[in-house]
Amino acid sequence: MTLRINDTAPNFTVDTTQGKIDFHNWLGDGWGMIFSHPKDFTPVCATELGAVAQLKSEFDSRNCKVIGISVDSVEDHNKWAIDIADIAGTTLNFPIIGDGALEVSKLYDMLPATEANSSEGRTAADNQTVRVVFLVGPDKKIKMNLAYPMSTGRNFYELLRVIDSCQLTQQYKVATPANWQRGDDVIISPAVDNDTAKELFPGGWDTVKPYLRKVKDPTS
Repeated sequence: MTLRINDTAPNFTVDTTQGKIDFHNWLGDGWGMIFSHPKDFTPVCATELGAVAQLKSEFDSRNCKVIGISVDSVEDHNKWAIDIADIAGTTLNFPIIGDGALEVSKLYDMLPATEANSSEGRTAADNQTVRVVFLVGPDKKIKMNLAYPMSTGRNFYELLRVIDSCQLTQQYKVATPANWQRGDDVIISPAVDNDTAKELFPGGWDTVKPYLRKVKDPTS
């Protein structure tokens, strides 16, 4: 199955480094970010897991849970966690899914359904497409997905920025422009006509083009 923005994030029940979870129940009424890894004991992924552990409070402040998935067993994840703590200077403080049977990787279309049913004997190169980030909203819909090559570490500050944008634009009838950061001006949604915009944004806005109307961040 191909997953797109606004599709329902497939549910699953799996073992993780923090016990068995039902994904939708685990999310509750908050946001969630899944980020996947092709193999344990790989260098780029080790730095990424450490970076997320360091930023856990930032995700918490956005009511966004984080869960990792790596195509190996929970037992291997727990061994790898010792290295990650050494690299990052902090313990692994979020769950990692054990996907030794490749079930979640296939469910989320990161590996073909026809692929083997075990991680045994597979290399990171065999699993190189398991390098995707999914942002899931409180409605269990996919809000964003991004795929990365194995040689490129993910920028988690950028992913926090995406969460900020998605949460803002869900609450207000606005969009965020290129390179937007919290507090910057935003764009009034094209679906909002000027009469409605006057009610929503009584302080007025700057019309750059008829279709591009900038307004102060409503949360500032």
